[in-house]
Amino acid sequence: MTPTFILLLSLSLLVLRWLGQWFLDRLNRNHVQTHAHQPPEAVRDIMDKATYRRSVDYTLAKSRFGQMEELWGLAMKILFLCSGFLPWSLSFWAGWVGSSVLATAGWLLVVSLVMGLPDLPLEWWSQFRLEERFGFNKSTLKVWVTDHLKMLALSTALGLPLIAGILKLTDWIGDQWWLWAWVLLMAFQAVMMILAPILILPLFNKFTPLPEGSLRNRLLKLGERTGFSAKTIQVADGSRRSAHSNAYFTGFGRFRKIVLYDTLIAQLTEVELEAVLAHEIGHYRRGHIPKMLIWAGVSSLVSFALLGWLARQSVFLEAFGFKGSAGTAPVLLLAGLLGGAVTFWLTPLGTRRSRRHEFEADAYARNAMGESASLIGSLRKLHEKNLSNLTPHPWFSGFYYSHPTLVEREAALRLDSGSTALVH
Repeated sequence: MTPTFILLLSLSLLVLRWLGQWFLDRLNRNHVQTHAHQPPEAVRDIMDKATYRRSVDYTLAKSRFGQMEELWGLAMKILFLCSGFLPWSLSFWAGWVGSSVLATAGWLLVVSLVMGLPDLPLEWWSQFRLEERFGFNKSTLKVWVTDHLKMLALSTALGLPLIAGILKLTDWIGDQWWLWAWVLLMAFQAVMMILAPILILPLFNKFTPLPEGSLRNRLLKLGERTGFSAKTIQVADGSRRSAHSNAYFTGFGRFRKIVLYDTLIAQLTEVELEAVLAHEIGHYRRGHIPKMLIWAGVSSLVSFALLGWLARQSVFLEAFGFKGSAGTAPVLLLAGLLGGAVTFWLTPLGTRRSRRHEFEADAYARNAMGESASLIGSLRKLHEKNLSNLTPHPWFSGFYYSHPTLVEREAALRLDSGSTALVH
């Protein structure tokens, strides 16, 4: 294969991905518009007409903005790949800073940040125009800027040593560097799973213990009877940035803690919050977390193996203006730019697995609660409060949705609802 062929193939894959996204999004938007004024019977009792109309408007507005984002992203990738900026920046950086492992890692980090700059205006518009229009934005410009500066500092403090370590492996080990780079990445992620709740999450949210009272007692009793003991239940100030809500647990063993967004507590009743937490515990009890980690580990191993192969193909680097001996760093950068054009088509594999896990967690919550009404009520309220799309096109939801649709979840929860034995 010639450099020209590889360049044209890469650009074709990027355009093909954009066309696939455009087709699915167009399909979904037409489906939503078809039901804009008369919702299907299955969802008529979930929202009142005014809220349903706002959910339609929100879905369509996000769709239009999303298509603009994708087109802008495609244009920027093509510009960076074809303009010669990337090889020029490496040569300039090597002449100015040097070509040591740490210096090259610095180039990779800086050029990645530079390529992210064109997206900032769109991020701002999404937060302070689109989300603001529908009442979801609670952030300020100061908080938004501060968050980005914190993420920049974290990217430098954590990303620079990790990248330097991966690049150093190529000097130490040679062609098999990719295998040990994968081991290094897995070890890094394991450490971050432990440290992130302690050191990183508090940089973005304030966490306070859930006050003594009936809700805390109810949730702790749920943990006891499901065999899920948590060190603490904390409330995150999610309302500082958004009206959207969430619940999750972090940590391992005796360091495990349950986190509820304050917006979630404000939106749901105590029994509905218990059902939501039972669903999250279901993920833990059904072993979804280790399964997810294994899936991610295998996927990243395959990705690193491909990176190792690409690093040995000098023609690949030459296709984008780099010298054939430019090293591993440009390969990592190019893979970040082009990888999504391939993995996009594998998205349904992950979403199908994720939806199966959601059904299992729902079933566990139903059994833990002894009824399904509480979880159904919480799901309905969350879809209403978040103006979720109740009528996605089946192809669109099948491709993108990591969670089943509300109609699908309700149908599954009502199926065999008489079976309420708690499963440990």
